Order: sequence, then structure tokens, then C-alpha cells
Amino acid sequence: MKNHLADIRKEYLKGHISVETMPSNPLEALQTWVNQAIEAEVEEPTAMNISTVSKDNIPSSRQVLLKEIQSEGLVFYTNYNSRKGQEIANNPNVAINFFWPALERQVRVQCIATKISAAESDTYFYSRPKTSQVGAIVSNQSEIIASDLDLEGEIQRILERNNEIKRPANWGGYILKPNYFEFWHGRA
Repeated sequence: MKNHLADIRKEYLKGHISVETMPSNPLEALQTWVNQAIEAEVEEPTAMNISTVSKDNIPSSRQVLLKEIQSEGLVFYTNYNSRKGQEIANNPNVAINFFWPALERQVRVQCIATKISAAESDTYFYSRPKTSQVGAIVSNQSEIIASDLDLEGEIQRILERNNEIKRPANWGGYILKPNYFEFWHGRA
């Protein structure tokens, strides 16, 4: 059976970008588009694909969730020992991409990633549900686990102990300081 991927076509009719109406500050424009994606109730409106590069110059991409837009850049949280954390430590140049198909919009951003302060990481960590806090403690991102049961069992053991939960030093936020933006909106 022959695949007809080249025959798949879509009409883009939901609007267009007008340079006159876009905010001059690209972070403000991005905030506007994120807000519109939230208001439109698109699936995962804050999801962004982040690409990092290994020591061997091999790119790697994955989805993360945007948690804040500050005047200096975009913030997300992760395990610093994960593959993305290790690659950022080696090369802080990253690319991110937001894609909202329902709105026929996309934003590409090139950035420099740096860790945010421990205090900022603490503030966000302790705002999360307790199960998410424990999940950050027991999950060794990018590592092979024996089974889901092992991970779930460890989460339950920590929750049952009811001890004070502390943010692990290997978990926290990054601020992505942009140096390039590209806004795309489909049009006829």
C-alpha cells in the first residue's frame, strides 16, 4: 500500500500576522499568544518542545511545560541530572518551539539557558501538589527504571512516612533568555 503523505493538504484560514498589531517586544507577543491558546482551551497550551545538543553535537528534543514568562525570558523546571540538564550544562544554547495547531500558530525561539535561583526553584517546588514533589524526588529522569510499580511504590513509601519533603538539589528551574524569535501564523 502506497503512502500518500505528499497529498495531505490543509487550508490555513484562521487569520494572519500583522506587523502593525504585534507588540514590539517579542516576549509580550509570545505572552499574548500563550494567553490566547489558554483562552481557546487548546490542548497543552504551555507545552513547548525544547531541543538541546549533546557533547557529540547530536540534537535531542522533548516536550516541557512553560511555567512563567519573565521580562528576561521563559522559565521551566526539570531534573538537572536528566539528559536535557546535562546537555544544557555542556552547551546552554537551546531552541524551543510552541505549536498550537488549533490556532494555526507556531513560535520558534533560540535561547541561552541558565539555572534560576534556589529560592525561585523552592517557591515553585513547594507550590506543587505533594505527589508531584515526591515524584520529582524519586524520578531519575532519562534513566531506565525496572518497572512503574517500583516508582509508584517508592512514592507511596515517602507519602506514608509523612516527613517534611525537601526539594532535591538536582531539581529546579531554568530561565531561557531569548536571542531570536520567529512567529508563524498560517494563512491562505
